[in-house]
Amino acid sequence: MKKIIEMKGINKYYSVGSVSLHALKDVSLEVEEGEFLAVLGPSGSGKSTLMNLVGCMDKPDSGEYFLDEIPIHAAKEKQLSRIRNEKIGFIFQKYHLISTYNVLQNIVMPLLMRGMTLREAEEASRDTIRMLGLDKRIHHKPGELSGGQQQRVAIARALVGEPSLLLADEPTGALDQASGREVLRLFHRLHEMGNTIVMITHDLGVVEHANRIIRIVDGELFGSGRSCEDARSHTEVSCD
Repeated sequence: MKKIIEMKGINKYYSVGSVSLHALKDVSLEVEEGEFLAVLGPSGSGKSTLMNLVGCMDKPDSGEYFLDEIPIHAAKEKQLSRIRNEKIGFIFQKYHLISTYNVLQNIVMPLLMRGMTLREAEEASRDTIRMLGLDKRIHHKPGELSGGQQQRVAIARALVGEPSLLLADEPTGALDQASGREVLRLFHRLHEMGNTIVMITHDLGVVEHANRIIRIVDGELFGSGRSCEDARSHTEVSCD
Protein backbone atom coordinates (compact mmCIF):
# COMPACT_ATOMS: atom_id res chain seq x y z
CA MET A 1 0.00 0.00 0.00
CA LYS A 2 1.27 3.48 -0.87
CA LYS A 3 2.37 5.66 2.06
CA ILE A 4 0.87 9.16 2.04
CA ILE A 5 2.73 10.22 5.22
CA GLU A 6 6.13 8.95 6.29
CA MET A 7 7.83 10.68 9.22
CA LYS A 8 11.18 9.50 10.57
CA GLY A 9 12.77 10.78 13.78
CA ILE A 10 11.00 14.16 13.77
CA ASN A 11 12.02 16.71 16.40
CA LYS A 12 10.67 20.22 16.85
CA TYR A 13 11.83 22.88 19.33
CA TYR A 14 10.43 26.27 20.29
CA SER A 15 12.07 29.02 22.32
CA VAL A 16 10.00 30.46 25.17
CA GLY A 17 12.08 33.29 26.56
CA SER A 18 15.38 31.69 27.53
CA VAL A 19 13.85 28.20 27.69
CA SER A 20 13.91 25.71 24.80
CA LEU A 21 10.70 23.66 24.56
CA HIS A 22 11.00 20.21 22.98
CA ALA A 23 7.56 20.08 21.36
CA LEU A 24 7.98 16.84 19.34
CA LYS A 25 10.38 14.14 20.44
CA ASP A 26 11.76 11.71 17.87
CA VAL A 27 8.34 11.20 16.26
CA SER A 28 7.96 8.54 13.59
CA LEU A 29 4.63 8.01 11.84
CA GLU A 30 3.31 6.31 8.72
CA VAL A 31 -0.15 6.76 7.19
CA GLU A 32 -1.16 4.63 4.23
CA GLU A 33 -3.38 5.71 1.38
CA GLY A 34 -7.06 5.35 2.34
CA GLU A 35 -6.49 5.33 6.11
CA PHE A 36 -8.54 7.33 8.59
CA LEU A 37 -6.20 8.19 11.46
CA ALA A 38 -7.23 10.01 14.65
CA VAL A 39 -4.45 11.72 16.63
CA LEU A 40 -5.58 12.10 20.23
CA GLY A 41 -4.03 14.14 22.97
CA PRO A 42 -4.76 16.62 25.77
CA SER A 43 -4.03 20.33 25.58
CA GLY A 44 -0.29 21.00 25.39
CA SER A 45 0.52 17.48 24.19
CA GLY A 46 2.09 18.58 20.90
CA LYS A 47 -0.80 17.74 18.61
CA SER A 48 -1.01 21.27 17.16
CA THR A 49 2.71 21.19 16.41
CA LEU A 50 2.28 17.82 14.76
CA MET A 51 -0.65 19.15 12.72
CA ASN A 52 1.43 22.12 11.52
CA LEU A 53 4.18 19.77 10.36
CA VAL A 54 1.82 17.29 8.69
CA GLY A 55 0.10 20.25 6.97
CA CYS A 56 3.42 21.65 5.70
CA MET A 57 2.84 24.89 7.59
CA ASP A 58 6.13 24.34 9.41
CA LYS A 59 9.20 22.15 9.01
CA PRO A 60 10.97 19.91 11.54
CA ASP A 61 14.25 20.90 13.17
CA SER A 62 15.52 17.39 12.53
CA GLY A 63 14.24 14.20 10.96
CA GLU A 64 12.59 13.47 7.63
CA TYR A 65 9.02 13.96 6.43
CA PHE A 66 7.74 12.63 3.12
CA LEU A 67 4.22 13.59 1.98
CA ASP A 68 3.07 11.55 -1.01
CA GLU A 69 6.79 10.76 -1.54
CA ILE A 70 7.80 14.46 -1.58
CA PRO A 71 10.64 15.33 0.89
CA ILE A 72 8.94 18.10 2.87
CA HIS A 73 11.91 18.51 5.24
CA ALA A 74 14.01 19.71 2.30
CA ALA A 75 11.37 21.87 0.57
CA LYS A 76 11.57 25.64 0.20
CA GLU A 77 8.67 27.90 1.22
CA LYS A 78 7.51 28.41 -2.37
CA GLN A 79 7.32 24.63 -2.80
CA LEU A 80 5.49 24.24 0.51
CA SER A 81 2.85 26.75 -0.58
CA ARG A 82 2.21 24.80 -3.77
CA ILE A 83 2.15 21.49 -1.88
CA ARG A 84 -0.40 22.83 0.63
CA ASN A 85 -2.65 23.91 -2.22
CA GLU A 86 -2.34 20.75 -4.30
CA LYS A 87 -1.79 17.93 -1.81
CA ILE A 88 -3.68 18.84 1.38
CA GLY A 89 -7.32 19.68 2.07
CA PHE A 90 -7.56 21.59 5.36
CA ILE A 91 -10.64 21.46 7.60
CA PHE A 92 -10.50 23.67 10.70
CA GLN A 93 -12.56 23.96 13.87
CA LYS A 94 -13.49 27.60 13.09
CA TYR A 95 -14.18 26.90 9.37
CA HIS A 96 -11.94 29.80 8.13
CA LEU A 97 -14.48 30.85 5.51
CA ILE A 98 -14.31 34.35 4.00
CA SER A 99 -17.37 36.15 5.35
CA THR A 100 -17.78 38.46 2.33
CA TYR A 101 -17.73 35.54 -0.15
CA ASN A 102 -20.72 33.33 -0.85
CA VAL A 103 -20.61 29.53 -0.56
CA LEU A 104 -19.56 28.97 -4.15
CA GLN A 105 -16.79 31.57 -3.99
CA ASN A 106 -15.40 30.00 -0.82
CA ILE A 107 -15.44 26.50 -2.27
CA VAL A 108 -13.72 27.29 -5.58
CA MET A 109 -10.95 29.39 -4.05
CA PRO A 110 -8.26 26.63 -4.03
CA LEU A 111 -8.93 25.96 -7.73
CA LEU A 112 -8.66 29.64 -8.63
CA MET A 113 -5.32 29.70 -6.80
CA ARG A 114 -4.16 26.94 -9.15
CA GLY A 115 -4.90 29.14 -12.13
CA MET A 116 -8.31 27.85 -13.19
CA THR A 117 -10.84 30.29 -14.59
CA LEU A 118 -13.99 30.86 -12.55
CA ARG A 119 -16.03 28.86 -15.06
CA GLU A 120 -13.57 25.93 -14.92
CA ALA A 121 -13.51 26.02 -11.12
CA GLU A 122 -17.31 26.07 -10.87
CA GLU A 123 -17.58 23.11 -13.23
CA ALA A 124 -14.94 21.16 -11.31
CA SER A 125 -16.76 21.87 -8.02
CA ARG A 126 -20.24 20.87 -9.15
CA ASP A 127 -20.16 17.21 -8.05
CA THR A 128 -18.64 18.05 -4.66
CA ILE A 129 -21.24 20.75 -4.00
CA ARG A 130 -24.03 18.32 -4.89
CA MET A 131 -22.56 15.51 -2.76
CA LEU A 132 -22.48 17.76 0.30
CA GLY A 133 -26.03 18.99 -0.24
CA LEU A 134 -25.04 22.60 -0.80
CA ASP A 135 -26.74 23.08 -4.20
CA LYS A 136 -29.35 25.47 -2.86
CA ARG A 137 -26.92 27.38 -0.66
CA ILE A 138 -24.26 28.44 -3.15
CA HIS A 139 -25.32 32.11 -3.13
CA HIS A 140 -25.55 32.34 0.67
CA LYS A 141 -22.78 33.89 2.74
CA PRO A 142 -21.32 32.10 5.79
CA GLY A 143 -23.24 34.30 8.23
CA GLU A 144 -26.50 33.00 6.74
CA LEU A 145 -25.61 29.37 7.47
CA SER A 146 -25.69 27.18 10.55
CA GLY A 147 -22.43 25.90 12.04
CA GLY A 148 -22.93 22.47 10.50
CA GLN A 149 -23.59 24.00 7.08
CA GLN A 150 -20.47 26.16 7.36
CA GLN A 151 -18.39 23.11 8.16
CA ARG A 152 -19.81 21.33 5.11
CA VAL A 153 -18.70 24.30 3.01
CA ALA A 154 -15.23 24.00 4.55
CA ILE A 155 -15.17 20.28 3.75
CA ALA A 156 -16.27 20.96 0.17
CA ARG A 157 -13.46 23.52 -0.18
CA ALA A 158 -11.00 20.92 1.10
CA LEU A 159 -12.26 18.28 -1.35
CA VAL A 160 -12.52 20.18 -4.63
CA GLY A 161 -8.82 19.97 -5.44
CA GLU A 162 -8.79 16.17 -4.96
CA PRO A 163 -5.97 16.31 -2.39
CA SER A 164 -3.84 13.36 -1.32
CA LEU A 165 -4.68 14.09 2.32
CA LEU A 166 -7.61 15.58 4.27
CA LEU A 167 -6.26 17.16 7.47
CA ALA A 168 -8.94 17.98 10.04
CA ASP A 169 -8.24 19.99 13.20
CA GLU A 170 -10.98 19.50 15.84
CA PRO A 171 -13.62 19.58 13.06
CA THR A 172 -16.58 19.22 15.44
CA GLY A 173 -15.22 21.44 18.22
CA ALA A 174 -17.42 24.45 17.38
CA LEU A 175 -20.59 22.45 16.67
CA ASP A 176 -23.55 21.33 18.76
CA GLN A 177 -23.93 17.58 19.26
CA ALA A 178 -26.39 17.01 16.42
CA SER A 179 -24.29 18.95 13.89
CA GLY A 180 -21.15 17.25 15.16
CA ARG A 181 -22.65 13.80 14.58
CA GLU A 182 -23.67 14.85 11.07
CA VAL A 183 -20.14 16.00 10.25
CA LEU A 184 -18.63 12.80 11.65
CA ARG A 185 -20.98 10.72 9.49
CA LEU A 186 -19.74 12.73 6.55
CA PHE A 187 -16.12 11.94 7.44
CA HIS A 188 -17.06 8.27 7.61
CA ARG A 189 -18.56 8.52 4.14
CA LEU A 190 -15.47 10.30 2.78
CA HIS A 191 -13.30 7.55 4.21
CA GLU A 192 -15.45 4.89 2.59
CA MET A 193 -14.95 6.73 -0.71
CA GLY A 194 -11.19 6.18 -0.37
CA ASN A 195 -10.01 9.50 1.06
CA THR A 196 -6.99 9.55 3.37
CA ILE A 197 -7.90 11.43 6.55
CA VAL A 198 -5.88 12.59 9.56
CA MET A 199 -8.01 14.08 12.32
CA ILE A 200 -6.47 15.94 15.26
CA THR A 201 -8.63 15.96 18.41
CA HIS A 202 -8.64 15.93 22.20
CA ASP A 203 -12.04 14.19 22.38
CA LEU A 204 -12.29 10.41 22.17
CA GLY A 205 -16.00 10.77 21.47
CA VAL A 206 -15.31 11.85 17.89
CA VAL A 207 -13.07 8.98 16.78
CA GLU A 208 -15.55 6.13 16.42
CA HIS A 209 -15.30 6.33 12.63
CA ALA A 210 -11.49 6.32 12.53
CA ASN A 211 -9.84 3.03 11.68
CA ARG A 212 -6.64 3.81 13.64
CA ILE A 213 -5.90 5.87 16.75
CA ILE A 214 -2.52 7.38 17.71
CA ARG A 215 -1.98 8.99 21.11
CA ILE A 216 0.33 11.95 21.63
CA VAL A 217 1.50 12.97 25.12
CA ASP A 218 4.29 15.42 25.92
CA GLY A 219 5.47 15.39 22.31
CA GLU A 220 5.73 11.61 22.04
CA LEU A 221 3.57 9.21 20.02
CA PHE A 222 2.22 6.00 21.48
CA GLY A 223 0.90 2.94 19.68
CA SER A 224 -2.44 2.76 17.95
CA GLY A 225 -5.70 1.54 19.42
CA ARG A 226 -9.10 0.73 17.97
CA SER A 227 -11.43 1.90 20.73
CA CYS A 228 -11.91 4.40 23.54
CA GLU A 229 -10.72 1.81 26.04
CA ASP A 230 -7.50 1.20 24.07
CA ALA A 231 -6.84 4.92 23.65
CA ARG A 232 -7.55 5.85 27.28
CA SER A 233 -4.25 4.47 28.59
CA HIS A 234 -2.01 7.36 27.49
CA THR A 235 -4.42 10.29 27.25
CA GLU A 236 -6.23 12.55 29.67
CA VAL A 237 -9.40 12.62 27.63
CA SER A 238 -12.72 10.93 28.16
CA CYS A 239 -15.13 8.95 26.02
CA ASP A 240 -18.09 11.35 26.02
